[in-house]
Parts: sequence; structure tokens; C-alpha cells
Amino acid sequence: MEQATQPQTNQPKPEQSKPAQPTSTPSKARVIGRRICYAVGNLGQAAFYNVLSTYFVVYVTSTMFAGVDKALAARLIGIITGLIVVIRIAEIFLDPLLGNLIDNTTTRFGRFRPWQVIGGCVSALLLALVYTGLFGLVNVSETWFIVLFVVVFVVLDVLYSLRDISYWGMIPALSEDSHERSVYTALGSFTGSIGYNGITVVVIPIVTYFSYVFTGSHAESQAGWTSFGIIVALLGIITALTVAFGTKENESALRSKAQKNGSPLQAFAALAKNDQLLWVALSYLLYAIANVATTGVLLYLFKFVLGQPAAFSIAGVIPIITGLIAAPLYPVLNRYIPRRYLYIAGMVFMIAGYVMFIIGAQNLTMVIIALVLFYIPGTFIQMTAILSLTDSIEYGQLKTGRRNEAVTLSVRPMLDKIAGAFSNGIVGFIAVAAGMVGTATAADMTAANIRTFKMFAFYTPLALIVASLLVFVFTVKIDEKMHARIVKELEAKLESGEIANEDESTDGAA
Repeated sequence: MEQATQPQTNQPKPEQSKPAQPTSTPSKARVIGRRICYAVGNLGQAAFYNVLSTYFVVYVTSTMFAGVDKALAARLIGIITGLIVVIRIAEIFLDPLLGNLIDNTTTRFGRFRPWQVIGGCVSALLLALVYTGLFGLVNVSETWFIVLFVVVFVVLDVLYSLRDISYWGMIPALSEDSHERSVYTALGSFTGSIGYNGITVVVIPIVTYFSYVFTGSHAESQAGWTSFGIIVALLGIITALTVAFGTKENESALRSKAQKNGSPLQAFAALAKNDQLLWVALSYLLYAIANVATTGVLLYLFKFVLGQPAAFSIAGVIPIITGLIAAPLYPVLNRYIPRRYLYIAGMVFMIAGYVMFIIGAQNLTMVIIALVLFYIPGTFIQMTAILSLTDSIEYGQLKTGRRNEAVTLSVRPMLDKIAGAFSNGIVGFIAVAAGMVGTATAADMTAANIRTFKMFAFYTPLALIVASLLVFVFTVKIDEKMHARIVKELEAKLESGEIANEDESTDGAA
């Protein structure tokens, strides 16, 4: 290592020009091709997640046990849904460990792309398997069905998480430039919105069509759901392979000279010292809890407060439209407006949306306006959080000497899962506290019921949004300019040997 750096000191001009050659900027066509391939990945990944997290429960409760005795079916549904909840909670603590595994992956294909192949392809095959009802094993042995289901679903969930974490963790490996990272993030968010929401549009047509093909009836059937699972699995495989073979990880000095990432405890210790990562995470967590608390009870708003449950589809159409507009718009605006101000503006929009919810909850027009104000900034806030977390990788590397890419970017999905876990409890609590259960209707709602609903659906989340904004404004310092300075300083320290390529030296520097 020292022998390689000394000639650079004696003859700086010729030696400094050579290393730049391998990392020279690729052609415009190649850059566009890599962007497209990366974007295609989240089309299948987001669709896969919706099928796994939302429609699998629908399949379990409606069709998986259709041929089983009703009492046994009810018991099995309870067991399966309970297991899914437990697995989801356990996954919160598992994601950083998976991130550390990815960070310590060393292959000639890079650190992230192998997990796109392994996680994407194997999880897709297992998804198709669970949508067959494990080939009707429940009709042979209830015990073996439960045992095998637990094993298959856990492995499926872990492999999907490896694909998800490696996908978003790849962004800092694709580029060191903040704006280019915002382009990749925007493209992934754009196709993710199409994939996730597109499944909602096609699920019933696909299931009923293949049910008719195999049974002669348009009623939902096992054959229909199995066909649906296979189609999504194929989409998952194709899109994962597109990312794996259509992108290229950038072997820059910052990445190639970074030391091994060490054990999970060492990785977590480095993250604990990364104050910018922690502040961004706290701000995003407050936002995420507020967001899921409100979106989780919008059906109650339409059903019990407005008394117009048929209009609830509006709450699904608005986020699709705003997401498709906001995702490609973000990198364009970010060329002229620092993302810090995009985040703050998004929070102001959300605050205005909550005010509209509070004062106009019983007026459909005002609720629609509130929904637009509520959903417009979601993409901006989430993308800013992802980019801030991404840039905190170099901040942490400069501060601690340890570079943790996948572990750092596993924080965001972990925060979403924490918020999701909160959401399940919040929704149930609001429904009971506001009397919106059983056979109750909008006509049964009293003024006290409405006030209780507003308190937990709007006032409390509004307070969380304000807290999130304050945390971001007063504690989050990392932005595009700061990140550019950090990258230059890191490159200089790596070249001079101040940051060594050895674990022992790094630990001492930290």
C-alpha cells in the first residue's frame, strides 16, 4: 500500500492521471441504459412486496382453505396471520444483520448484484410455491402444512429483504454524486409506484380470468390465485436479473480502499457514532408513524365521518397520480432547489393537509383537497430521507473510518416496518375508541366519537409531523454541498494514507 502511494508523491502529475482512467465517466447511452435497468428492478420488487404483504393475506382468508372444514379453516387462518405478524416484527431486528451480510459480501460481480440474483430469483420461486397453498398439503397433514409454511415463509421473507436492501444499498455504489444518486432514487420510486399500485389494478382481473380458464367460473379459485402468484414471480425474476446484469457497481477509491466491514456489532457501533444518520432516521421515523397512522384510518373517515364509503377509491387514485408526477419531478427540482428545502416544503404541505382534515373532515371537497396536500409531498420527503441516509455513508466513513453501505440503507426499510407495526395497533385503537366497530354506521357517530377520531387520526399525527420538521431543521446538517466536501476530504485522506486499508488502523483512527 505504501509502495503504491510513494511514486504519487514524487511525481504527482503522471501518477494522478492514471487512476482516473478506470473510473472515467461512462458514455451517455451507457448511463441511460444503467438507469433504465435499475429502475426496472423496483417495478417487480414493489409489485412483489404488495403481493406478499397485502394480497397474500387476502388469498389466505378467502381461498387457501376453501376446501377445508370451516372450524379448521378459521383456526388455520388465525395461525397463519398470527405467524405473519410475528415474522414481520422479527424482521425489524433482522434487516440490519442482513445489511451487514451484504456489506461483507466480496465477489467479482460486486457486493450487491449477487443478492439481486439470489434474493430475487429464489424468493420468487417460493412466492409461487406459497400461492399454490403448498400444493394442497393442508389436506394431507395439518401439522406438516404449518411446519413447512413457517419454514418457507421465513426463508421467502429473508430472501426478499436481501433483495430489497441490496437494491437500495446499491445506490452509493452506482455513483458518488448526490444529484446522480437522486436520479436513481427517483427512477426507483417512480417504477415502484407503478409496480405497487399496478398490482391493485390487475389482481382481480388476473385471478378471475385464470379461474375461468381452469374452472369455467369467474369466481376466485385456487387456480386463479396460483396463476397470479406465478405471474408476479416471473416478473420478480425478470426484473431482478435486469438489475443484476444491467448495472455496474462503481469501484471508486472510496469503496475499493474501504476496509472490511467487520462483525454486526462493529457495524452497529459505527452507525451509533454517525450522528447525521441517527438524526435523519429520527426525523423520518416521526414522519412515517404519522403517515401510516393517518392512511390506515382513511377508510373510517369515508365510512363513518363522511358517510360515503363508495367514495373511498378517491383515496387510492390520488396517491397514484401524485406519486407518478412527483417521482420524476424530484431530480429536476433538485437541480435548482437544495433537497433540504424540498423536505421542508413537503412538511409544510403535510401540515396544511392536516389542518384541512381537521376543519373539513365532514366535507368531501375539503377532504379531497386535504388528501392532495397530504400525498403530494410524500415522495419528496421519502426520497430526501433516502438520499440523506445515502450521503451519511461517506459522512460515517470520514468520521469513523468504517464504510457501511447496506447496513446504513437497511435503516429506512427498518423504520418503515416499525411504523407499520405501530400502524396495526393505532388503527385498532382508533376504531375501538371512536366506536367505529361492528355494525356501527355514520348515523351512529356522536360528536364525541368524531372528536376522538380526529384526535388520534389528525391531531396526534400533526404533532409528530411538526416534531419531525423541527428535528430535521435543527439537527440534520448533511446536504449536497456538505457531501461534496466530505467526498473530497475522504479521497485526499485515502490517497495520503491517513485512512488505511486495515481494520486495526481504522479502529485506532475511530
